[in-house]
Amino acid sequence: HALTRRSPGRLGSSLSASRSVAARHMVAPALRPPMLLQTTRTAPHTRRCPRRRADISRMLSSVAAPPSTSEGKEGPVGEGAAAGGRSAFDVLKERGFVKEHTEGVPDMLKSKENPVTFYVGFDPTADSLHVGSLVPMMAMAHLQREGHRPIALLGGGTGMIGDPSGKEEARQMMTRETIENNKAGIRKQLEKFIDLDTTGKMVDNADWLLGLSYIDFLRDYGALFSVNVMLTKASVKTRLERGMSFLEFNYQLLQAYDFLELNRRHGCTLQIGGDDQWGNIVGGIDLVRRLEQKEVGALTFPLLTTASGAKMGKTANGAVWLDAKKMTPYDYFQFWVNVDDRDVSRFLKLFTFLPMEKIAELEKLEGADIRQAKQVLALEATAIVHGREAADEALKGAQAAFSSGGDVSAMPQYETEFPVHVVGLLASSGLCQSKADAKRSIKAGAVRVNGEKIDNIDLWLQPEQLDDQNALVLQRGKKNKLRIIKVP
Repeated sequence: HALTRRSPGRLGSSLSASRSVAARHMVAPALRPPMLLQTTRTAPHTRRCPRRRADISRMLSSVAAPPSTSEGKEGPVGEGAAAGGRSAFDVLKERGFVKEHTEGVPDMLKSKENPVTFYVGFDPTADSLHVGSLVPMMAMAHLQREGHRPIALLGGGTGMIGDPSGKEEARQMMTRETIENNKAGIRKQLEKFIDLDTTGKMVDNADWLLGLSYIDFLRDYGALFSVNVMLTKASVKTRLERGMSFLEFNYQLLQAYDFLELNRRHGCTLQIGGDDQWGNIVGGIDLVRRLEQKEVGALTFPLLTTASGAKMGKTANGAVWLDAKKMTPYDYFQFWVNVDDRDVSRFLKLFTFLPMEKIAELEKLEGADIRQAKQVLALEATAIVHGREAADEALKGAQAAFSSGGDVSAMPQYETEFPVHVVGLLASSGLCQSKADAKRSIKAGAVRVNGEKIDNIDLWLQPEQLDDQNALVLQRGKKNKLRIIKVP
C-alpha cells in the first residue's frame, strides 16, 4: 500500500476506510516520510506426508515448569531471539500472530538491546477474560520473553462507554464498582502470562480519562478528527444500520488518546490488538505523530475463527472463560481436546509455548493419532491458564472418562440423593440445558448410565446401580460424562 506525505491538517482526514487504500499517517514536516502499511498473511497449510506415530508419551510429559527470567521470576516458556538469530517479530510471524503491521514494526522488534514498550488494551467488561483474549496475551508473553516491555492497559475509563468494535448492539452500562471488581479478576489472569512487576506493568486509562474536561478535550483534540473519516471505520459502519449512540461513537477518540498518553507517560511506541481494531489504532498513530512528532507503530492479529468458520471461544454452553469458577479446568481441557482436527496445528502455535520443533513432530500425525496431538494441546493450554497440577488432574479425569485407566476421582463430579429422576438429574447437573432438552436427548438415544443406553424418560436411578464408591457414570453424547455420587 503506497503512502504519501501530506501537510498537517485535520487528523485522519485522508484515511481511507478500505484496507486496499493507503492509510496516510499525519506527520510533521521535520519527520521522515510516513511508514508503508504492509500486510502479512499466514501461509497456507501444506499437505503432510504419512509418518510413523510420534512418541506422544514424551510429548505429554513435556510441559516443563516455566524457566526463570533474567530477573529471577518465573515466566512463560518462550523462545529467545538469540537462538538462530531470530527476532521477536520472527517469532510472532512464525506462530501466526501477524495479520497486518506498519512498515517499521519488524525493525522495532529486531533486538533485545533496544527494547520496545508496547501495549494491549483490555476493557473490564467481565470479571474474567475468555479464550478470545488469549491471542493478545500469548503475544505479550512472547514479546516480553524476547526482551520487550509490555503494558496491559485496563479500560477503567473506556469500559464505562464500551468498545463497539465487533458488536451488533451497545454493551451494557456498568457501575464503577463493577468495573473495579472486573479489573481485579483480569489482573490475576494477566499475571499468568506476563510479569507485571519488572519489565511489564498494568495501567488504567481511568487515571487520565475520568478527570478530563469535556470542553477542553473537544478544543484540544476533537478538532483534529474528521467525522467523515470516523464514519468509515469498520467499528462504526457495522453498527449504523442498527443504530449507534454518540457515547459509543466517541470510543475511537478515547482509544487514540490512550496511545498518546501512554507514549507521553511510558514511552510506548507500539500498539497491538485484533484486526478489527486497526482503524482505532491508526487514529492513535496519527495523534502521536501529529502532537509529539514521534514515530509509532501498529501490529494486528488475525480475527480468530475455527476451521468451520465459527467464532473462536464459543460453545453451546456459552463463552470459554479463563476463570476456574466460571469454567472448570476439566471443561477447559475438554474444550481443547474437542477442537477440529484442522485447527490443531494452528492452535498449538498460538496457544502453547511448545518449541516449533515439537509442534512440527505433532503435525506429522494423521488419522486417529491426531487425538494425541489434541491431548498435548489441551494439556499445555490448561497448564498455562490453570497451572500444571490442575492440567494433570484434568488429563487423569479425561483418561478415566474416555479411555481405560485413569483416576475416576479426577472426573467431574455431581452429588445428589438417590433414588433420583434421570430427567431432573440431567438438567440439574448441567449435562442438559433443561428438562425438555433431557427428554429429547433420552428419546434420541444420546444418554447412557454406566455405559448402558437408556430410552425411558420416566426412569429413576436407584442405589443398586452405584459402584462400591457410591457412584455411577452418567453420559450425554460422546463427549459429556459426569460421575454422579450419592450424598452420604
